[in-house]
Amino acid sequence: MTAVWGRAQQQDFRSRVRGCLLGGAIGDALGAGIEFESLDAIQGNHGPDGVTDYVTAYGRRGAVTDDTQMTLFTVEGLIRAQVRRDTGVWHPPTDIHRAYRRWATTQSEWGPDERRKDAGWLAREEWLYARRAPGNACLSGLSDDRMGTLEEPKNPGSKGCGTVMRSAPFGLLVGWEPQLVFQLAVECAAQTHGHPTGQLAAGAFAVIIHGLARGEALDGSVQHALALLGARPGHQETTDALQSALGAVRQGMPSPQRVEALGEGWTAEESLAIGVYCALVAEDVRHGLLLAVNHSGDSDSTGSICGNLLGVQHGETALPPAWIAELEGRATILQLADDFAMEMTQAPALHGPSGASPAWLDRYPAA
Repeated sequence: MTAVWGRAQQQDFRSRVRGCLLGGAIGDALGAGIEFESLDAIQGNHGPDGVTDYVTAYGRRGAVTDDTQMTLFTVEGLIRAQVRRDTGVWHPPTDIHRAYRRWATTQSEWGPDERRKDAGWLAREEWLYARRAPGNACLSGLSDDRMGTLEEPKNPGSKGCGTVMRSAPFGLLVGWEPQLVFQLAVECAAQTHGHPTGQLAAGAFAVIIHGLARGEALDGSVQHALALLGARPGHQETTDALQSALGAVRQGMPSPQRVEALGEGWTAEESLAIGVYCALVAEDVRHGLLLAVNHSGDSDSTGSICGNLLGVQHGETALPPAWIAELEGRATILQLADDFAMEMTQAPALHGPSGASPAWLDRYPAA
């Protein structure tokens, strides 16, 4: 798949990329309005089934949070890493760090600086300049130029779900070997979170997405992630969480109580376990996403993770059209998804020794 892409392969891949990014954003938006509420409060305010549709958050229906914002900048960073490879420079974690720093700017500035042409097109999208309850570790980890590394991570001891909720795009690197996808996600998680669980949960999530993007079954992708986890020091919390998710599938009908038995989702391993469990038991995308957000905890992050999984597994056409229609930033998400798919499948026609598209290099500067 890395050398020659047939048209059917390109179309399937684009549908999975779109599904992954749109699905994650839909799950994020479904949970945004109930993120800090208990299950009792959710059911008291919205009925015994909890939320069954978007509720108003941040002044509108379908609003996304920092989860979607950071995921989009992960995608943009990966595209720019590919473009920069032509210059002889190849260090994707650095490009991802620069992308995350551009996201951090959106959390402190009123709007885009039009003088910064090297910032690329995504950083010029005004709707992204909205603060949507970003995680403290993400903000502090990106508050200066120093890039956290595995040897010297930012925020030692932090294992919040902010690493997992932004890491689905690493799994869309379908031409990479799974262990390299895992490693890249782990290294980029260290830019904001220092605890091994925060990093390894991000790596496991990326590998699960990677398997689904290649057409593998979800349970098989989880098993592959567990195998890679087992070779890593400090893996036990993440391994136990994924094993708990698999075990919960066999315990009976899905319910909010089974979701809550896996945790609240504020930490990396809990959010991963909840997202994976809800995707495994989902009757369809709608059922899985509503299960993933109706619980006491980090509803937007668990919804986002579940949406990434179901979206990449089934493609964009499996997503509920009404939720897509009302989703904040839909045009930007689709544009970025299509650009990513095009970069991964047709890069030589966009940039390279034989020529380059000026419009593409304006959108994704190598500088």
